[in-house]
Amino acid sequence: MVVLKKIKGSTIMETLIATVLIIVIFMLSSMILNNLFSSTIRNNTRLITSHLNELEYLYHNDKLSIPYQDDYQDWTIAILKKKQDNLDVILFSAYNLTTKKTVELMTYK
Repeated sequence: MVVLKKIKGSTIMETLIATVLIIVIFMLSSMILNNLFSSTIRNNTRLITSHLNELEYLYHNDKLSIPYQDDYQDWTIAILKKKQDNLDVILFSAYNLTTKKTVELMTYK
């Protein structure tokens, strides 16, 4: 006849404390990752920089007249001509209305 052996286990209190610790660690890591991803998305300016480069290309090929203003998604785009050190400087600037972020490119002609 087989005799059952006693298996040592943990008490219900130890199990509850371990569960609470695991849940707290999971919640903290979830909030950190959420904050990281949202700030990455909020600070991403690749799309507007690409659009400004396209406008710069159009300007250099005489397809765009200055001064120029446009709205592109959440961005307000303005292209201005300025004099700086006896050179004509073309300033391409974009301002985001929701994040209050500004992206600028300068070119000379």
